[in-house]
Amino acid sequence: MKIVQSVKENRVLWAEKEIGNLGENYNFDQDTIRVDSSEKYQQIIGFGGAFTEAAAYTLKNTSEENQKEIIKAYFDKEDGIGYNIGRTTIHGCDFSLEPYTYVEEGDYELKTFDMSRDYEAIIPMIKMAEESAGHKLCLLASPWSPPAFMKDSKDINHGGELLKENYGYWAKYMVKYIKQMRAEGFDINMVSVQNEPQAVQTWASCIYDATQEAEFACDYLYEELKKEGLADKVKIIIWDHNRDIIYRRVKESMSYDKSDEKIWGVAYHWYCCNKSENLAMVHKDYPNLHLIFTEGCVELVNVSGSTSSKEGAGAWTHGETYGRNIINDMNNFCEGWIDWNLLLNEQGGPNYVGNFCEAPIMVDRNENKVLKNVSYFYIGHFSKYIQHGATRIDTMNDVEFGLYTAAFKNPDGSIVVVAQHESEEERKVALVVDGKGVDVILPAHSITTFII
Repeated sequence: MKIVQSVKENRVLWAEKEIGNLGENYNFDQDTIRVDSSEKYQQIIGFGGAFTEAAAYTLKNTSEENQKEIIKAYFDKEDGIGYNIGRTTIHGCDFSLEPYTYVEEGDYELKTFDMSRDYEAIIPMIKMAEESAGHKLCLLASPWSPPAFMKDSKDINHGGELLKENYGYWAKYMVKYIKQMRAEGFDINMVSVQNEPQAVQTWASCIYDATQEAEFACDYLYEELKKEGLADKVKIIIWDHNRDIIYRRVKESMSYDKSDEKIWGVAYHWYCCNKSENLAMVHKDYPNLHLIFTEGCVELVNVSGSTSSKEGAGAWTHGETYGRNIINDMNNFCEGWIDWNLLLNEQGGPNYVGNFCEAPIMVDRNENKVLKNVSYFYIGHFSKYIQHGATRIDTMNDVEFGLYTAAFKNPDGSIVVVAQHESEEERKVALVVDGKGVDVILPAHSITTFII
């Protein structure tokens, strides 16, 4: 059995070790991680990040050597962490250089539809990623706001609502984007109705209540996909916002006529709420809905929340935030995990409203240097070893606090157990898989991946 371990002390990252095999003789009288591979849950789609304009612009404007290092670090399965999914934005978002759309003001017929801006940096970045991965990425597309002229506020920023008479025009616009991306060879096979549909932001944003979102999804977006022969290829996802009210929001949206036939999944973010059990509430009532994490980051300017930084970019606690969220979400039926910006500069931008954030990999423009933050390595403890199509299996531990565990069985038969230990002292535990165990030591503030 092999383990891969990262430890805060001396900043040990991805140290590989061989330990004893599972057997009958281990210390029963100690803390225990129990794994039962006969109890199976959801299949895992994979892990990835977002191809924002900020990420692509940062990549484009660093050296060719840095570009190769960054792309390999994320998408190469052997030398990187094996990302296989990603998120794209339908025109601009807050992590664009400024707000932008693909059409001229007032063009309801989409005659001026032009995605050339995305070809400057975003599309080349996706192509580089797929070349490094050696396969197509599974991509989710999300919009931040319709064009201003389609909204009641006539403002792409600061919320506002899509006018009812423009639902059809906006659905055509979204599908036109999907068609062009698919024509480029990109596997856009998921689309969310709206990023954060309950947030009025200083950047691009648009408000839908739960019924409006379901109506747009079922009666307009689905029908437009169907008309273009894409209804069976591109799955519709709702919510794309925080975990906090996900259950009640889904209850209302899924009460809409034929929503169970037309809505495939629910996306969510981690801001403002740590309660992963809310996901299980959705799964229990709607077992056919697929739960996908689509955005999370450590904020560098807003330092009031549990996912914001009080220490600055690169802190060890940021990695622990990622690991804890991934474990808790996967244990509550999450199937895919998509980080926010793949890449940012040392400031945490560019961002047109100064909403600077950490990315797992950043570029120091002053020193022309690639910075791999602790969060990158923590994500890799999952993405590098849990294969596409893996099944989550049952795991529990009897440690009162500070130990988080999850387990998976890969299609090749290997079992992956991830144990994140956040206490100040090392802990001796027994890892017991299907009745056979081995004694192991979990250092203080560490994450350990067991490959069996």
